[in-house]
Amino acid sequence: MRELAAVGVQPKDAVARDADRLARFNGEAPAMIPLVTAPPGEPAAMADRETYEWYRTIEPKRLATWRNEVTLRSVEAIAGYEPGDYIARISPTPLMLVVAQHDVLTHSDLAFAAYERALHPKQLVTLPGGHFVVFDQEFKNTLTLMTRFFLQHLASRTAA
Repeated sequence: MRELAAVGVQPKDAVARDADRLARFNGEAPAMIPLVTAPPGEPAAMADRETYEWYRTIEPKRLATWRNEVTLRSVEAIAGYEPGDYIARISPTPLMLVVAQHDVLTHSDLAFAAYERALHPKQLVTLPGGHFVVFDQEFKNTLTLMTRFFLQHLASRTAA
């Protein structure tokens, strides 16, 4: 149940998910829920304090066209998303895994375990902080590291 809790979905939401499935089957619009809520903890796709605090830092002009909603079906799909299950199968495709050391949304420990299962070529980048650090404090650093990685692993392929 760890993955479900990470995105704000709880077992009691099964009734809402079942009702949404039935409605969509009958041609109705999908059920929508907020992505982020204030205060944190109310029903939402990402009902944690870290997401809410990051959301509050987004520039108002960027939020002007953004709708704070997501389909309930999307939240359910996220809960079943397990990329770590397939990570050993992507080799020899180069892999760069960027992990925030204190990420409670995508769970750092699961990311580190997935990296151990990945085959080479692979590179691990750890960042201080939580989930959103890559979009804020570490953005330029991460962009530089990713650019180098892509140039190292992809530039030689396009030249061939």
